[in-house]
Amino acid sequence: MERLKSICAGELMQTVWRWLAALFFIGAGINHFVMPDFYERIVPPGFPGPRLLVIVSGLAEMAGGLGLLIPPLRRVAGWGLIAMLIAIFPANIYMALHPERFGMSSWILWARLPLQVVFIVWVWWVARCRSQNTRRLLSADQ
Repeated sequence: MERLKSICAGELMQTVWRWLAALFFIGAGINHFVMPDFYERIVPPGFPGPRLLVIVSGLAEMAGGLGLLIPPLRRVAGWGLIAMLIAIFPANIYMALHPERFGMSSWILWARLPLQVVFIVWVWWVARCRSQNTRRLLSADQ
């Protein structure tokens, strides 16, 4: 019974963090359409179609955030968000290398880089379908 309580508490925590991740990514995706010029400026030179990349990444963030909330889509949404976080990493590096172009402090932009790993781990953790594990443990306890 204690094991079950621990699992339920863990699932509640995971659900809360899943909702926070979903809201974060949906909000970030919406922001691509509210401030498209900013996002276009952070696309590194040489990447084709900055406007299209901003639109696609904004839609991907919104779709991924929503997908985290739909159990059958949760894992796919998580992997999609992880792929997107990896794909946008060159923009984060570009910003860190050229802080004067963005009016931000250099140390903040460099400190942001390891946060990408934190976001990846966060998405991976909340995208896991834990309810199946609970069902297995419940059936094993009987």
